Amino acid sequence: MSQTMIRPEVKTLVLNPADNIAVALANLDAGSETPQGVIRAKRVPKGHKFTVRPVRAGEAIIKFGQIIGFATTDIAAGEWVHEHNCGMGGPDGTLQHDYAFAEGAIAPQMVPVDERASFQGYRRANGSVGTRNYVGILTSVNCSATVAKFIAEGINRSGLLDDYPEIDGVIPFVHGTGCGMESRGEGFDILKRTQWGYASNPNLGAAMLVGLGCEVFQIGRMKEMYGITESDTFQTMTIQESGGTAKIVEWGIERMREMLPVAAKARRETIDASELVLALQCGGSDGYSGITANPALGYAADILVRNGGTAILSETPEIYGAEHLLTRRAVNRDVGEKLISRIHWWEDYTRRNHGEMNNNPSPGNKLGGLTTILEKSLGATAKGGTTPLTAVYEYAEKVREKGFVFMDTPGFDPVSATGQVAGGANILAFTTGRGSAYGCKPVPSIKLATNSDMYNRMTGDMDINCGDIVEGVSIEDKGQQIFELLLKVASGEQTKSEALGYGDNEFVPWQVGATM
Repeated sequence: MSQTMIRPEVKTLVLNPADNIAVALANLDAGSETPQGVIRAKRVPKGHKFTVRPVRAGEAIIKFGQIIGFATTDIAAGEWVHEHNCGMGGPDGTLQHDYAFAEGAIAPQMVPVDERASFQGYRRANGSVGTRNYVGILTSVNCSATVAKFIAEGINRSGLLDDYPEIDGVIPFVHGTGCGMESRGEGFDILKRTQWGYASNPNLGAAMLVGLGCEVFQIGRMKEMYGITESDTFQTMTIQESGGTAKIVEWGIERMREMLPVAAKARRETIDASELVLALQCGGSDGYSGITANPALGYAADILVRNGGTAILSETPEIYGAEHLLTRRAVNRDVGEKLISRIHWWEDYTRRNHGEMNNNPSPGNKLGGLTTILEKSLGATAKGGTTPLTAVYEYAEKVREKGFVFMDTPGFDPVSATGQVAGGANILAFTTGRGSAYGCKPVPSIKLATNSDMYNRMTGDMDINCGDIVEGVSIEDKGQQIFELLLKVASGEQTKSEALGYGDNEFVPWQVGATM
């Protein structure tokens, strides 16, 4: 990105020499003179696009050197380009990509082991590494959600945690499913992976799983599937077997009293950055996302990968139209084809539900300057940096490969991040242009603002301003700043969302299939 960017002379930006549009860096009234010509009949809002030459109906609109849509009418030079004159498909209503595989995977220059960056983390008994030390209370079904909250509240209000400064808190991870569903198949498997993924996430020092007793998602079945045995850091119970609500809450608090001292034995130690598993997220995107914060985060992800770490790109509907760039980076054909198989699954999924992939850009995305899912996806994919794609995972599947990987998730941020955390992410970076308010217990979430206006309005929520990239700060310098903050946060420094208390309500497993 930084090699092709042409710095603006006056309030505009051309991102690639092949582009037939420019981006407005300020509101441009009709009649405004720009380096690319005069703005014509309509005002161009900040973050939006305008043509730098005439574009014929049916011709591709080019941004980042890639197709983001097609002109639905003739567009004169200097015209605002948005939904009124730019559509998703080409002349035949479709968009075709050449899915070349493993043609652009260039091995990164790895940092020698003895020179890797490091942080202060929690080494768990199984060898995994946490950046936080929470105790979690999971629920097998919505029917046990209230009990889980009662147990957590009982501990948090008792003052008992004052005796255990090494514990970051007790969190009830409640959800709205677990029954009225098939006892096998895709939906059940997703919930199973999500539940055990959270219970075993290294940011939890101990976990409890609470059920009702008669639900479809049986605790005993999950324990058998994963070969789980109860211990001083993992306990299970059900309301029906425990004698009702009051008894199980009392029993649960007592078990928690026994688990807390064990979890509190954890101590931070120096660990190299290869143990970081970074979840990459964007939400409330705008016209600046693909220009500032996303490529800067991608640069930070590249630094992490060169240090032996892992970065997880997700949100499959938000790489749609840019997936051909990722297949070229796949380490082999099998990895690339697995990604495309997930794209085809989504095309079928949206079709069955009477939707389309271009439904993804939200009203806020469009107000911020994004017109089609193709434009949004090209910007979102920049979070993944430039290193080879080493693996593709299904939702909440355990991430085992190092380097840059992809996990199939929805674009809805809480659902997507839940899958990444279940897969083993121990830190998260979240870019936003509109100002998404979000946290992700038990994983710290670093918020990256794409533009300076929003950052200045929401400094209490944003950790880093990437808007100054359009003012002259390089993507490389901003990426280095992000990477350094990742290490500090992994070592215990609070993010803005943690200081605000976000994260108790963002556990949202993906529900696939019929509710019966």
